[in-house]
Amino acid sequence: MFDNLSDRFESTFKNLTGRGVLTEKNIDEAMREIRLALLDADVNYQIVKDYIREVKEECMGEKVINGVNPGQMAKKVVHDHLVELMGEANAPLNLDKKPATFMMVGLHGAGKTTSSAKLALHLKKENRKPILVAADLHRPAAIDQLEALGKDIGVPVYAKRDTQDITLVAKEAHEAAKENKADVIIFDTAGRLQIDEDLVQQLVKARDILTPDEILLVADSALGQEAVSVATHFNDALNLTGIVLTKLDGDARGGAALSMRKVTGRPIKMIGVGEKMDDLQPFYPERMADRILGMGDVVSLVEKLQEDIDEKEAAKLEKKMLEARFDFEDFLKQIRQLKRLGGLSSILKFLPGGKNLMKGIDLADLDDSKLNRIEGIVHSMTPDERQNPDLLKQVSRRSRIARGCGQDQTEIEQLLKNFEMMRGMMSQYGKMAQGMDPSALGAMGGGGMPDMSSLAGMGGGFPGMGGGMPNMSGLSGFGNSGMPKKQISQKEKKAMRKKNKKKRKK
Repeated sequence: MFDNLSDRFESTFKNLTGRGVLTEKNIDEAMREIRLALLDADVNYQIVKDYIREVKEECMGEKVINGVNPGQMAKKVVHDHLVELMGEANAPLNLDKKPATFMMVGLHGAGKTTSSAKLALHLKKENRKPILVAADLHRPAAIDQLEALGKDIGVPVYAKRDTQDITLVAKEAHEAAKENKADVIIFDTAGRLQIDEDLVQQLVKARDILTPDEILLVADSALGQEAVSVATHFNDALNLTGIVLTKLDGDARGGAALSMRKVTGRPIKMIGVGEKMDDLQPFYPERMADRILGMGDVVSLVEKLQEDIDEKEAAKLEKKMLEARFDFEDFLKQIRQLKRLGGLSSILKFLPGGKNLMKGIDLADLDDSKLNRIEGIVHSMTPDERQNPDLLKQVSRRSRIARGCGQDQTEIEQLLKNFEMMRGMMSQYGKMAQGMDPSALGAMGGGGMPDMSSLAGMGGGFPGMGGGMPNMSGLSGFGNSGMPKKQISQKEKKAMRKKNKKKRKK
């Protein structure tokens, strides 16, 4: 969403970096570019005006003028004020009461019903016990949709189709919550294609009956300034406690995310970043500012990896890698894990400079369809072949696999060749690791997803990927566990060499 804004900011900071010092003239030039970039991103005009004034005043301070790198100093000021603009800190959901009651409001098409289910799944992962309530009593399809989503995520749904009495629904929903031992009740309320007085009065009545702990507006970020206007109307009528901003993974200009907090005075609490049910995240202004300015969002990536990686499975995989016993069953698990994380293009966006790394790479080469082709090849192998890759030296087996997955045999040959090269590298890695201190292994990046670049850039990489995946081992110091590598000092390295030398003598 923020790609164009990020490019404009990056260009502005590069121009400032070449200057020896920040002066009123070059600050004015930079502020003009930033103003145009923000307006082009559909940020509210008055917010842009105030923002530019505040940034300029701070940039003209003595501390910045004496800075070694004017571009970086200006970037810090812009970053700090972006964070302030979006809310300074994460605003957590109010879960103090048991059960806590959430009322989801919004217009049709904003993703209200889907966001209700996504929020339920998010809370379920945090060891809460949510229940969804179909409180849209005018649209039967909304009840059907909520029930289907609840079934998919394993969350109970209360629905009463034969009434339009919100008081009755509220009472029985609380009884259903007790029966299910739920500690969070999420009411999916009625919406309209546009705001009207009838809708407002219905929601006010529902609020007074439900007495919710959270009144969350689900707003479509793709609407730009219209989304801000909608938020203002809902806030005036209902006194919102927070906002759920959806479709931040789209190609809209992103002004709503930057304007919403300032205009309404209500925090953005959650953001939708994809179509999958687990693509709902808490909103962190600082992390969003980092991403807008091309500084990455490593913390969010690590959290995502930690959520997905099974520590026991990672330990087993590390042992197999060290013993060069990594097979196609393990490889298949890693492909699936990569897909769950959103693919390589998704991971790159979280890394500092990831946007620059993606330049020159055809993003179509990093999408799920390419991973699906690899998965199809592996699925065409028998269980014995997946567990014993040496069996695939037989030409007849390779021919059968090619026919089974509908791929050219040369692609099968290339995948096998690269897989063997990767196993060879793992074998060398294992020999190097023998006798080493465990902390040194951690520094080398053991314990999780193997370096997928081993199947890339070696005679063509993955079939159909035009050279294969980019080298993941060099991205932002990440090791195979998905966590940042520990930086080892020269003193620590010397001590480890000395320790290993003593071990070898023994």
